[in-house]
Amino acid sequence: MTTIRTRFAPSPTGYIHVGNVRAALFPWLLARQQGGTFILRIEDTDRARFVPGAEDLILDTLEWLGLDWDEGPRRGGEYGPYHQSERLEIYRAWAQTLIDKGLAYADPYSPKQVQAFRDEARAAKKAFLYRDYRPENPPAWDGTQPLRFKVANPKRYTWHDPVMGELSAGPEALDDFILIKADGYPTYNFAHIVDDAEMHITHVIRGLEYISSIPRYLSLYEAFGLTPPVLACLPHIMAPDGKKKLGKRDGAKSVSDYRTDGILPEAMLNFLASMGWNDGTEQEIFSRDELIEKFSLSRVQKSGARFDEKRLLWMNGQWIRRLSLDDLYTRVSNPAGNRSLQQSTAASTYWPPAAAQASEDYKKRVLALAQDRLKTLAGLPQLTSYFFEEPARDDSLIETNKQLKKLSPGERQALVRTAHDSLAALTDWTPESIQQCLNDLLEKTSQKPGILFSLVRIATTWTPFSPQLNDTLALLGKETTLRRLSKEERLP
Repeated sequence: MTTIRTRFAPSPTGYIHVGNVRAALFPWLLARQQGGTFILRIEDTDRARFVPGAEDLILDTLEWLGLDWDEGPRRGGEYGPYHQSERLEIYRAWAQTLIDKGLAYADPYSPKQVQAFRDEARAAKKAFLYRDYRPENPPAWDGTQPLRFKVANPKRYTWHDPVMGELSAGPEALDDFILIKADGYPTYNFAHIVDDAEMHITHVIRGLEYISSIPRYLSLYEAFGLTPPVLACLPHIMAPDGKKKLGKRDGAKSVSDYRTDGILPEAMLNFLASMGWNDGTEQEIFSRDELIEKFSLSRVQKSGARFDEKRLLWMNGQWIRRLSLDDLYTRVSNPAGNRSLQQSTAASTYWPPAAAQASEDYKKRVLALAQDRLKTLAGLPQLTSYFFEEPARDDSLIETNKQLKKLSPGERQALVRTAHDSLAALTDWTPESIQQCLNDLLEKTSQKPGILFSLVRIATTWTPFSPQLNDTLALLGKETTLRRLSKEERLP
């Protein structure tokens, strides 16, 4: 039985986005499920778009997500080098094979001449095909001219895509495309065919944008006498409106930005797996092991998957609640893990600055209260800063509360004074005793919980929401609670 070998081959031309990660995740899942090999290859032949540092960012992101690779940069392997820029002699050797077969030729035309050909085709109202202007006696290729593939026998190609089904394209899809550019670097169309063959790739899984070029790939496989690997195209990740492919203008962010925002790697993988795939059940939360067990290309949908950031945040909240308190504390306190901040895109910490002097025990108790409300790790300061410093006054909390606005400032302040005096009388400052005191206050004042509890919450935290009020006051401590309640005149 042939060992499954899949690959992810990003270009270091900028940040890694969600589409890139999904293009890595699906072949990684297939390789892990089948006991195969996952290869990482860097396609760095586009020197004009090369961005220094982009490769490290890609590798760090994959490591953060847990998408480990068996061969490639930082690992090595039997079929390296794993950077295309280090494989130029390999491409030249394969190109020479095509030249020897009469299937490649040096392109002698200048850009000005090519434009004249295009204009001629346009004037004749026909599609421009380079093969219609192929030179009869091209010069010998010396590496300074573009090298083009010669489509000797334009024909229809038919192939099976495990996602898209049976596909076919006629001879009009084929032209004499460039194999190696004038700068000596190969094009994607040529280099990846050579690399996949030399690295014994069995399954190529990539985005739908490549589907129109597959006839070119098949013609190259045929020219080399190779059996093509399984070729699968993934549906686009669509913008939130579902009408176009997700792009920067639609609010798409880099994966490193989501990491900085406090999205967990488990949630990101879970979310991206659901972008075009499901296991046929109602299950939405999948661990990495469950994804490996249940993934199949046959369950990947043909239509585009709409990017829903609200669903990502919901899913992240679900994963936050699955973490043990110790694990969550570590991720909040040291997001970069063992890597230095210079080597990582993680935040330095998610605690509010005022928490720096607090004890670990106190911070863990705060975190335990906030865990059920957290959607992202970066949301922690907004939920917890009042545990570490005096909260800032926010009159809008009263102005936007319809129930509280019905009371006069004097009535609101009187209720807070009553709460202060009742809580001050407690000798046992525990969540249970505080809750009993608050319940007694409801009877004493004949107020609704939405009024009394909101007033106490605002006076002590200046937030509209918090964990259970009794738990919040218990953790703030009696002294802090009473001090903040004694400032009832601050209430508008």
